[in-house]
Amino acid sequence: MPATPSLRDIFQWEVRTWSRALPLWREHLAEIRPPARALGIGEREGGLSLWLAAQGFQVVCSDLREFPPDTRELHARHGVQDRITYAQADATKLPFADGSFEVVVFKSVLGALGERDRQAQALREIHRVLRPGGVLLFAENLSGTGLHRFLRKRFVAWDHYWRYLDWPGDRDLFAPFDRLDARTTGLWANLGRSEGQRDLLARLDAFWCPLVPSSWHTVLYGAAHKADEGIREGVEGTSG
Repeated sequence: MPATPSLRDIFQWEVRTWSRALPLWREHLAEIRPPARALGIGEREGGLSLWLAAQGFQVVCSDLREFPPDTRELHARHGVQDRITYAQADATKLPFADGSFEVVVFKSVLGALGERDRQAQALREIHRVLRPGGVLLFAENLSGTGLHRFLRKRFVAWDHYWRYLDWPGDRDLFAPFDRLDARTTGLWANLGRSEGQRDLLARLDAFWCPLVPSSWHTVLYGAAHKADEGIREGVEGTSG
């Protein structure tokens, strides 16, 4: 019997903040039954692929680069290696046929693409490889407050190329999808210097986040559904 993965196994960093996506993801995933096919994008550490495989999904774990041995070791340790295959894949040009998957999942991927056009192209590709009625589960970095932006420029090595999403300004990136359920969270936790500090700050964020504008938040998460039929109902969503 596969071992139940911990939140740390699934999310790796700033775990308390990013794992707030799980209840919403589970709600939307309930519409799709294993052993449906799933695709994890940007899965260098393999945590989200592990989460899906542990529930019985057949998962393609993909990343732009080759995987380190630790990724396969993580999956083997939880006894899900028979449910996971590996692929190198560019999110803006996925090497899979139309309608190949019922679920796609990613976290912290769009920002690395650097440009809004490339982010939009990645979401179009995800929409293409989803089957009708399929769902994208996602979590992504937001720009946060002016203080966040200032500190990133000073201390984050990849800030010069990373494009943090703006919410709700970037809502139209999800225009290909029929339904969008999006939420925001996170405030000061990502300023912690260690995972222990981030965990403590995330506990405080649970109090502060509802009191400040969603544009101050640092994480966007949600679920986007591909239309089951040719009739589109429009994009809608919430944040908070």
